[in-house]
Amino acid sequence: MGGTTMGVKLDDETRERLKRVAEMKQRSAHWLMKEAIRRYLDSEEHFEREKAEDTARYQAYLDTGRHISNDEMMSWMDELAEKAARQSRAE
Repeated sequence: MGGTTMGVKLDDETRERLKRVAEMKQRSAHWLMKEAIRRYLDSEEHFEREKAEDTARYQAYLDTGRHISNDEMMSWMDELAEKAARQSRAE
C-alpha cells in the first residue's frame, strides 16, 4: 500500500507522550500516529453516518408525523422480553 508523507508539528509535551506510549506499546511513534489517526477517522465517519441517519429519520417524522409513544415502546419491549424468557425456559 502506497502512502504520502505529511508533516505534523507537535508541542514538546505531546511529542513526549507519544514517545512514552510508543515505548509502552513496543511500537514506533509512526505506527502509533497512524493508528490514532485511523481510529479518529473511523469514529468521526461513524458519527457523521449516525448524524445523517438521525436527520433523515427526523425529517421522515416531520413529513409523516409517524411515531411511537414511550408507553407503546415499553409495552413492545416487555412483550419481546417475555417471549425471550419463554423461549429460554422451553430450551
